[in-house]
Amino acid sequence: MIKTALRIFRTALAAIALATASVADNVPRVTDLTDESGDRVPLRTMIPAYPEVARRDRIEGEVQVCFNVDRKGKPYRIAVRKSTNRVFERPATRAIRASMYRALPPGIKPSGIKTCRTFRFHLEPDVVDDAQ
Repeated sequence: MIKTALRIFRTALAAIALATASVADNVPRVTDLTDESGDRVPLRTMIPAYPEVARRDRIEGEVQVCFNVDRKGKPYRIAVRKSTNRVFERPATRAIRASMYRALPPGIKPSGIKTCRTFRFHLEPDVVDDAQ
């Protein structure tokens, strides 16, 4: 039941991230795809900043970051598992470090299961208005 609620929460969070994504032309977006691993509930989820050099050079990519969450809800042992381009790794790990999870109540033992998040860095296509 908790896993189902967590899955629904993650899906809603992804939908909110997509709905609030940039509407202006040529503005880069970062999509957060929370993987199914881990059992902690996020309280504050940060989205990484799109690196200026990647935006300028029109580079897109994906980074998967895995980490543990301590009793207080702070991520630790943050490591990049997969990356299509190193330019996205630092913003992704910074976003994980700035995120926060629900603290465990007293008497509950941390599971030790790693949590992984995948960030997709993509650019919006140029919109050409042929009506002019």
